[in-house]
Amino acid sequence: MTVSLLLLAFALMLVIEGAMPFIAPAAWRETFRRLIQLSDGQIRFIGLTSMLIGLILLFIFS
Repeated sequence: MTVSLLLLAFALMLVIEGAMPFIAPAAWRETFRRLIQLSDGQIRFIGLTSMLIGLILLFIFS
């Protein structure tokens, strides 16, 4: 059951990640254009913040 739940979560992530380039490709491209202008430290901070928010949501809703 754990593996199927993990695959389900991965599939949902792919659907959510694919929605933006499908719905608004120009906005998605502009977002990446801005992203490459950030420093490594800023990108790491965004990644860390995203992971922490995800972990907090996992603890709250599980």
